[in-house]
Amino acid sequence: MPSRLRATLVAMLVAVALSACNGRGGSPLGTEYEYEEDLTLRLDGSATLVVNASVPALVALRGFSLPTELQARVDQLKEQLTAQYASEHTRVGRVSTWSRGGRRFVGVHITIDNVRELSKVAAFSWSKYELREEGNQVSYRQTLSRPGTSATLPIAGMNGDELVAFRLHLPARIRFQNARRLDRDESRPTARGNIITWEQRLADRVKGEPIAYAEDKTPDVMEARMDRESILYRTLWLFGIAFVAALLVLAGLIWLTMRRGATTDPSGPESSSHPH
Repeated sequence: MPSRLRATLVAMLVAVALSACNGRGGSPLGTEYEYEEDLTLRLDGSATLVVNASVPALVALRGFSLPTELQARVDQLKEQLTAQYASEHTRVGRVSTWSRGGRRFVGVHITIDNVRELSKVAAFSWSKYELREEGNQVSYRQTLSRPGTSATLPIAGMNGDELVAFRLHLPARIRFQNARRLDRDESRPTARGNIITWEQRLADRVKGEPIAYAEDKTPDVMEARMDRESILYRTLWLFGIAFVAALLVLAGLIWLTMRRGATTDPSGPESSSHPH
């Protein structure tokens, strides 16, 4: 199957999943986050990213000049967010809003041409993104830096215990990842087979505390390795093989039925009766 067709199929599936899970701004895995980057990556480097965050968190972490009042005009807020995230490397789609805990939250859906270039966009300049082939695997690394803001907590009702998350959806089987459980020194398993989540307290992110350590002990590096073959591609191949096998079995049954019918042809000569 051509790589462009595979990428299109994956993008369609991602769009459906994101619409179902993030339509009201909730995390697809059920946890409520104050700031969340949900990245769905493809093997060619293109990606879909959803930023779900409270407006005060965007101000504290990214230094955006946004109105934090719950009564602020939504249409103006959406225009400002579109301007922040749109660039020659990104395209902004749907921008949704909702409220929770007395704060305005936003969900910004972004299409990325090449994740390796994402750090050139000001809104994501606090990260360095790497995607490269290593033998029969593909390596992903995202290195965070300390937010370039002078925000102090508490702010707008946030006390610093709120959660920040970076979620990564990978298209192939994961061979290694370095996510850890929050506040516990143990590995955090992947979800649904190919989803990795790195979590951190908001206060720690504001201070630039490491969210993870790479294999080489480099701090604040989220790292994963996966197979070079897409799960979707392998699934389609297995489905195709199973379909062909079913057709062969059906053809064999039809052939056997026809062969039996030919050997027991009812139009053959009838036995004659002899008078006594």
